[in-house]
Amino acid sequence: MLAQDFGAVSDAMRGGRPPTHLPSIDLAVAAFAPTGPGGRTVPVAANVLLSRDHPQGLVAEFAPRLGAVQNVRYLADQRDAELNSFVWFPGADWDRITWEPLAGRGPNRFVAPYPASLLKMMVAVGVGMAVDQGLCDWPEVAMAKMITVSDNATTTEMVALLHRLGLIDALHERLTRCGLSTLRLAGTRPDGGWGNSAGSGVGQIQMTAWDSLRLMWLLDAEAPPAPWLEPGVQLLSPASVARIRGWLDDQQLHEILNSQRHVGLPGWVRGIPPEVHFAHKTGTTQNYASDAGIARGRPPLKRHYLVAVLTNLGSRYAPHPGLATTWRLPALGAAIDDLLAPWLEA
Repeated sequence: MLAQDFGAVSDAMRGGRPPTHLPSIDLAVAAFAPTGPGGRTVPVAANVLLSRDHPQGLVAEFAPRLGAVQNVRYLADQRDAELNSFVWFPGADWDRITWEPLAGRGPNRFVAPYPASLLKMMVAVGVGMAVDQGLCDWPEVAMAKMITVSDNATTTEMVALLHRLGLIDALHERLTRCGLSTLRLAGTRPDGGWGNSAGSGVGQIQMTAWDSLRLMWLLDAEAPPAPWLEPGVQLLSPASVARIRGWLDDQQLHEILNSQRHVGLPGWVRGIPPEVHFAHKTGTTQNYASDAGIARGRPPLKRHYLVAVLTNLGSRYAPHPGLATTWRLPALGAAIDDLLAPWLEA
């Protein structure tokens, strides 16, 4: 994380100069390799957070069995009366902001950046719940557009569907029961409104890297059993897990932790390499960039890991028009793969 030198990114709000404060990056990784007795897969995981409060990085401490983060007090992102994400403006004084708690009671505060379109994974889980309960069939076209190209209009349709079926509270209950207490799809409207102008969006919809990664874990049928779950608890039926995984496999927006979408642009930086299939979902706005997914080596590669990152490094930090973020995020993806590959392929 520190090797990427995120404090040196170019901020368009400062005329291309570095930001006044270190950006916030919440990174989680879990890797699976047969290292136990009889080749049993033993997961190894870490969560590192970087921010102006933690310029040298903060290593998260987990509850037993890779449970919730214990040493972090997560604070909710905010917007002002003009619907601006003012927390991330140059010169914003965090000590003068009245913060709303999100989760955790640890001694170390961390302002959780808005997840942007990564939130659509929570919507997908809600629709999967509806299918499992026999309340509707899969809206195939809408779901594919929502996940593979991050279409906002179909997301609005799916949020309206969840309201119509009375599943918003049930979704929160399911996520909490699965131990994912920082995943929150709050403030959405019955007409499907989920953005800032609808009274939702920044400050209402929340995710953290560790819980986003563990959500992906529960959508990865090839991963070992989730050690933090109580017996009998499941996120969705195996059929619904497989369906959502299929859409993740078809992802077209390879532009955050992997960068194949922008091969050939000046200054292109390698991310998670193409020989590793990355089934994932991204989220990007002017102020935010996020990515979470399942990485599997294409044969004969054996590597298998999960990664999630949430940041305030949106398109205002991109070196070219049309880019979602700084090249330093795909560089981080490449560094993670380079770190894990020798061990996972051994």
